[in-house]
Amino acid sequence: MEERAFMMLRATRFESRALRGELTLPGDKSISHRALILATASIEPTTLRGVNPGRDVRATIEALRAVGAEIAVEGDALVVRGGALHDPAGEIDAQNSGSTVRMMLGLCAGADLHARFVGDASLSRRPMEPVAAHLRALGARIFSNEGNLPIRIEGVGSDRSAHIILVQASAQIKSALLFAALYSQRSLKISGDRETRDHTERLLASIGAGISWNGREVDLFAPSVRGGTTIEIPGDFSAAAFFIVAATLAPGSALLIRDVNLNPTRTGLLDILHTMGARIERRNERERNGEPIGDLFIREARLRATSVDAQSALRAIDELPLVALAAAFAQGRTTIAGVRDLRGKESDRLAAIHRLLAAVGASAEESPNGIAVEGGAPKPSGVPVETHDDHRIQMAAAVLGCAAGPVEVDSIDAVDVSFPDFFERLAGVTA
Repeated sequence: MEERAFMMLRATRFESRALRGELTLPGDKSISHRALILATASIEPTTLRGVNPGRDVRATIEALRAVGAEIAVEGDALVVRGGALHDPAGEIDAQNSGSTVRMMLGLCAGADLHARFVGDASLSRRPMEPVAAHLRALGARIFSNEGNLPIRIEGVGSDRSAHIILVQASAQIKSALLFAALYSQRSLKISGDRETRDHTERLLASIGAGISWNGREVDLFAPSVRGGTTIEIPGDFSAAAFFIVAATLAPGSALLIRDVNLNPTRTGLLDILHTMGARIERRNERERNGEPIGDLFIREARLRATSVDAQSALRAIDELPLVALAAAFAQGRTTIAGVRDLRGKESDRLAAIHRLLAAVGASAEESPNGIAVEGGAPKPSGVPVETHDDHRIQMAAAVLGCAAGPVEVDSIDAVDVSFPDFFERLAGVTA
């Protein structure tokens, strides 16, 4: 086992292997960002268990410390105290985390803070104007570099109620607006949502805010939170997705994943795989801090092609490269709509899909806002995968190797962004 783990960590080659046994996952990254920011809104200590250990969440922790939050490690938990926040002493480096910038802009707007955000080369190419424009509608003064980083905010501080109509349906924009309302103690109604991730709404309700939402409209009518609570963060579904697809595709697999977040705004991948004939069983379903969670048992399955509409793609946006990989192993031609946003992620993930498929001799055809994948019997082509330092593409390449290896990649260094011990855990359930 130790030798296999070492070989996988060394960097470049993933062999064909089954996934068997059981595992747990790091805490949900999306929920971790939000829980930290919400906990900072109370002067009473809030205990967070299961916070994601990746670099992105660490960027949010350091950003919150920079504006005055106290965040301490106590055993296996983080204890967060907010109170009187202040302008940071210097610029805030969000590293590669778009979530950190976009949601911290909401906090700064509501708390009337002045701050300047920078990031790495990849983050500096990703769009920030959509969230800035929505926060300006609440009165924030925000100045960007032609819509990109660096970006500077000069607070807002208003306590007037507001009604914002989303020009672009986005969970991060929606969350930034809710954080601005919470920190300025204003009521806020948001219209124009399209059932984007509702983790912020669920967390707000679980810690005492008065809020209602229905997938189209959010009404924060009592913007205050209760301190002195404990938030337990479930396993990250986006992390589970790599193991779900690997166990579905790799011959001889039978894998149990425990304590996974099963929020329906996140589990589009499960619905897509179900239509393709995957054998995925939900077990022990329950709720924790307003989030549905459960266990997943996955067995190898023969897949058939499907058609993925834009709404389903939105619910599986981070997992679309994995959907494309599954399609390469399915019988028939799979079409996937709503893929345009993949070009604006940590890398151009639409181009990354083509590189992943080429590694096993499969092909895809693009349309203006879609992609079609011809299924069949993929085999290793000997073409190395260029990952462009994208953590999800590096993990997806490992999935591809399990199903049709050997597959080579240029780097595995970026997985620390979201799942630092991904390869160790993969080695623990492969044989």
